[in-house]
Amino acid sequence: MSETEDKLRHALEEREKLGSLRELRVSPGLADFCSNDYLGFSRAETLREMIAEEVRKHPESKSGSTGSRLISGNSSYCEELESFIAGFHGSQSGLIFNSGYDANLGLFSSVPQRNDTILYDKLVHASIRDGIRLSHARAFSFEHNDVEDLERRIKSAGSSVYVAVESVYSMDGDCAPLSEMAKLCRAYGANLIVDEAHATGVFGRKGEGLAAELGLTRDVFARVHTFGKALGTHGAVVLGSETLRSYLINFARSFIYTTALPFHSLAAIRCAYEYLLADQESMERLAERVALFKRNLTDGVRARIIESQSAIQCVVVPGNAEVKSFAHQIQVAGYDVRPIMHPTVPAGSERLRVCLHAFNTEEEILGLTNKLGMLT
Repeated sequence: MSETEDKLRHALEEREKLGSLRELRVSPGLADFCSNDYLGFSRAETLREMIAEEVRKHPESKSGSTGSRLISGNSSYCEELESFIAGFHGSQSGLIFNSGYDANLGLFSSVPQRNDTILYDKLVHASIRDGIRLSHARAFSFEHNDVEDLERRIKSAGSSVYVAVESVYSMDGDCAPLSEMAKLCRAYGANLIVDEAHATGVFGRKGEGLAAELGLTRDVFARVHTFGKALGTHGAVVLGSETLRSYLINFARSFIYTTALPFHSLAAIRCAYEYLLADQESMERLAERVALFKRNLTDGVRARIIESQSAIQCVVVPGNAEVKSFAHQIQVAGYDVRPIMHPTVPAGSERLRVCLHAFNTEEEILGLTNKLGMLT
């Protein structure tokens, strides 16, 4: 065995000792309480038929995009889709990326310049952190959702400051205090960037996201909306000014140097937005399911849960071994709830991450809350 193979094996063995070794798995037959398919769009037959019809309407479309958008992969369909999405979310312009990861990587690695400062919530997604690592800007974290700590950081940061937050945090489910943060950024001339991945289709009058719900679209420098969660498709968009769009086309490496999404993916995105506009009841059902789940928690579980109004509800169970054991017992009972372990979350804050959906039945939710109560 080579020296490199030895190093790789050693790293895996260390992970296993810590109880944090990741493995791919399939869990057929369990009630879904782990996916990001909040509205059930990925399984909606009507949406599937809409996509098939949209593809049939464009017989000239290819199965692949054939290249990057700067070479052969662009189309008027894609540009019209970007304009449509920007209008839906109340933005001047938008640029589609192949995933939310690519969007954050391209945005944060290219826009902040040397001598600029990025201030990021300590719990932001790994894609934002990776984009920051590729940037030449200085970067400092601030305490989670702590506006006072953010202000202290802004005061000492100088000019050209970017503030990076998520509207709904993927591992906690809580919301950023966007109104207070937007006010602060206005006062100090900082650029607020909001990742709306877990708010898209869930918050806002039509599912436009939390910034739109709070009337802050003009106060945010850039928003990232992903399509692979509540919209049930794949890809992402960065929303902002026409200048930002043009800049990203020229400098965002994760946009420039990758094959574009194929027509079928673009058609699916378009149809998902149209379906969202036509199916506002799914948002209402999701809100009802979240309320039902929270209402039926036992006092013991309620004491462990991270406060959240979103579809993500997390029950803290410290310790990798402990949270894995709890998750296993819940899965044996028929509910697909996954453990979130260190190092994904800080040691001591390991948790069961419960994702609620519009399609979860009342019986499933009551069964899950009863099971949670028995375990804690």
